[in-house]
Amino acid sequence: MAAMSSLRMPQSLAKRLGVETGEAVLRHEIMQEQAASLGRMGDKMETALAALRASDADGRPAALKVAADAVWCFFVQREVMGLRDRAAVIAEHAIPREVLNRIGAR
Repeated sequence: MAAMSSLRMPQSLAKRLGVETGEAVLRHEIMQEQAASLGRMGDKMETALAALRASDADGRPAALKVAADAVWCFFVQREVMGLRDRAAVIAEHAIPREVLNRIGAR
């Protein structure tokens, strides 16, 4: 009985023909999930920052905690994806200094 072996297209030929390998498909799916996760974290951060801006003196400490947690999660997700520049995010979302101080960001 002959041993069964699997055949696969040579990688050089697969690239030339535009055939997606299993690894390429997996990388693409991982990138899609990372982007979706970053989007969800961004939405959560925007909601928390809006609640902080709308909070009164009594509700501010709780809103500050929620906003700091959301911003921290967003920054961590960005760093996991290799996006380390925070300056643009801080400016674009107008993240208050008190939030940044709370998470130890500059």
